[in-house]
Amino acid sequence: MTSARDQLISYINQDAVFHGDFTLVSGKKANYYIDLRRVSLDWRVAPLIGQVMVDLIADVPDVYAVGGLTMGADPIASAILHQGVARGRHYHAFVVRKEPKDHGRGRQVEGPDLKGRRVVVVEDTSTTGGSPLKAIAALRKVGAEIAAVAVVVDRHTGAKEAIEAEGIPYLAAISVDELDV
Repeated sequence: MTSARDQLISYINQDAVFHGDFTLVSGKKANYYIDLRRVSLDWRVAPLIGQVMVDLIADVPDVYAVGGLTMGADPIASAILHQGVARGRHYHAFVVRKEPKDHGRGRQVEGPDLKGRRVVVVEDTSTTGGSPLKAIAALRKVGAEIAAVAVVVDRHTGAKEAIEAEGIPYLAAISVDELDV
């Protein structure tokens, strides 16, 4: 039987890798684009992402919650939450808004109270590490302890180095080198 990771790579190659001229969120130009929302929101693939990511973070001690900057991180965190429960792990999930709300309670981090809690910041595809770093800044304001950053696909374009420069472990489930880019 094919592993969840191998199945995930197959789905990403089939449905989420696009070739052409693209501008990434970082502003960098690329001749391919990995649109993981094409698979992270797919009923067939979301459970695989959850399984692979639960495996990836399994050795990070005392993780209370997973999440990251909306929107790329949202389905990843949800998949981890659900697959974690299936394996007897109890991860909460959270969402970090790009900016604090300008109404209601004015929160930037939604979900459980994270003060003093260990969290893993997740991301679908990471290029420069900008999105996880933005989420980390917001999480530190609410008193969360950042245990690690975990991404589904690392493009090998500086994200790992940027995250580790902040003293935070960086974990990647899949390397861009394993994809048909």
